[in-house]
Amino acid sequence: MNNEASPINDLKEIRSLMERSSRFMSLSGLSGVSAGVCGLAAAFFTHWYLSREGLRDDYVSNTLDKTMEYKVIVNLFFIGVVTLFLAVGSATYFTLRKTVRTGGRAWDTTSKRLMVNILMPLITGGIYCMALIYHGEYGLVAPSTLVFYGLALLNGSKYTLNDIRYLGVSQIVLGIISLFYIGYGLEFWALGFGVLHIVYGGAMWYKYDRKG
Repeated sequence: MNNEASPINDLKEIRSLMERSSRFMSLSGLSGVSAGVCGLAAAFFTHWYLSREGLRDDYVSNTLDKTMEYKVIVNLFFIGVVTLFLAVGSATYFTLRKTVRTGGRAWDTTSKRLMVNILMPLITGGIYCMALIYHGEYGLVAPSTLVFYGLALLNGSKYTLNDIRYLGVSQIVLGIISLFYIGYGLEFWALGFGVLHIVYGGAMWYKYDRKG
């Protein structure tokens, strides 16, 4: 029995090694948590800013003037850029820390493929959202970011942990639902980029990182 079982175990081990070699396995659950915290902070700050400028009610009712004051657009764009840098920076830090701890490589063929497959939908979505802003369709920006971000995660999931696929699908579904509730995109944005990231990041940390 032992002789018969040994080849099967060897095949399972080889399959596991091949799968690990073709996937970036050093993605840290804390990366998701940190990105979620940044997302929630940005959503609350944006809510406060729109309320201070007297634009929150117009946003909810989707009656924002298509020629909204230039200063407001620039400030909202600035909030988005700062949030992106903080989220990516913190995610990179926790991932690099895990990579060093596990003795892996942070930048190899697999991580390059992961990056390319994620960036393609993200760049496309970014251009699309800029076009929406150009045409004054502000209410569609938040739902669109959720959909394209979900597509990016789904596209890159084959090069990393399978859990990312489920996060991507969740973001897409949330973005599609948000399309039917224009004016509440900020709340859906907080739920997707904030709460979902924290939940999935915490689950991934418990599943993969806790014992490390």
